[in-house]
Amino acid sequence: MDARGWDGLDEFVAVAELASFQRAAERLRVSSSHVSRQVARLEERLQARLFYRTTRRVSLTEAGQTFFARCQRLIEERDEAFLAVGDLQRDPVGLLRMTAAVAYGERFIVPLVNQFMAQHPRLRVEIELTNRTLDLVQEGYDLAIRLGRLSDSNLVATRIAPRAMYLCAAPDYLERYGRPHSLSELSRHNCLIGTGDTWTFQQQGREHPFKPRGNWRCNSGQAVLDAALRGFGLCQLPDYYVLEPLRRGQLISLLEQNRPPNTAVWAVYPQRRYLSPKVGRLVEALKKGLAQSPEYRQT
Repeated sequence: MDARGWDGLDEFVAVAELASFQRAAERLRVSSSHVSRQVARLEERLQARLFYRTTRRVSLTEAGQTFFARCQRLIEERDEAFLAVGDLQRDPVGLLRMTAAVAYGERFIVPLVNQFMAQHPRLRVEIELTNRTLDLVQEGYDLAIRLGRLSDSNLVATRIAPRAMYLCAAPDYLERYGRPHSLSELSRHNCLIGTGDTWTFQQQGREHPFKPRGNWRCNSGQAVLDAALRGFGLCQLPDYYVLEPLRRGQLISLLEQNRPPNTAVWAVYPQRRYLSPKVGRLVEALKKGLAQSPEYRQT
């Protein structure tokens, strides 16, 4: 970017967001002629028309839409860079795009993000709940909440909560079919299968994979829990699903000597020299909020 690289970007983004040269001028506290001149010079440098202009309406061209998507994030990151060097205690501002697994996000992450936004009304958040592992850099995400083990070494990860797996069954299922006392007995039992095709255990200090078989499957942890509570079979679920039913005696923990090593819930973000204040403060809020939730206070 040359010395003129930033010229016109603020004016362009303001017009694009407000669909008006006049309102953009009012936001920036400059004249309408100044905004028009800066946008015209920007179009000249780009050799592309950015707006359709009529007496009643201003709208983005296809080139303008493409440019706007990039410029909005560029300006926000520029402003955040100044904030990072200056006062880190200022309210988080701008757009934060994040992603999380569907069930975990709905149950734990979104309510905490909503609390955080209520405290910081100048922040805008877009949350994509999906069980796909998204490419944060390519798809433009600031933050992801991921469960279990991490594989992408090009990302920075912060542990925000523990995650322990439990093998469980309802008392009436165990009365009917017996209680397994070793990993070798699992194959005799009906297993309630969730998102994964393999359950993991630990035996003699080494990881022991087991391929469950059964007559029931669903890619929802809450649905697996419901089926287990009804006595349909064995389940392997994270602590935040089963600790309360275990405490109430609705489920029985099995093969505790073979429980796999604890993993974690992670906040993951792209490697950057300076972590954006809005991301850093949200990560801390999530860590604190999860630690205070009933599901985690029992771990």
